[in-house]
Amino acid sequence: MISLDQVKQQIQAALPDAEVMVNDLGGGDHLEAVVVSAAFTGQSRVKQHQMVYGALKDALASEAIHALALKTFTPEAWTVARQTA
Repeated sequence: MISLDQVKQQIQAALPDAEVMVNDLGGGDHLEAVVVSAAFTGQSRVKQHQMVYGALKDALASEAIHALALKTFTPEAWTVARQTA
């Protein structure tokens, strides 16, 4: 099993500027991550998700993370999302 803090650290290792929030959706292996990074600017949503999945490839391959609900934002999009929420 992987801790929420370990998931956050792995994402931040790949995306050093990232603001990362990780929640357990059940069982410790079903997670939700919200990742905000300037590195996502100009990237498609698919590419943004691939960047995060790449940071977690070992945990996903070993099934330490069985399911990951992922939301990615540029800092600008995150500001807008928080204002409309």
